[in-house]
Amino acid sequence: MTFDRITFDAAKMGGQACIRGLRIPVATVVRCVASGMSPEEILEAYPDLELDDITEALQYAASLTEDRIIPLAQTGS
Repeated sequence: MTFDRITFDAAKMGGQACIRGLRIPVATVVRCVASGMSPEEILEAYPDLELDDITEALQYAASLTEDRIIPLAQTGS
């Protein structure tokens, strides 16, 4: 899956995943949704956002939680 609205810039917000180069981190959008804000409330609080930004922020966050098999290092017996 590609994320056209998620950007990373070391000069903005410490390189965090942000929305379209804005200084609005994906984490902020996800936190708003998690706290129960409606999309309309989020758009009102952050006028530079678009509805598609909220959707893609959630898709990006979901992709970070996908199951992956990570082999554990063997320790001495």
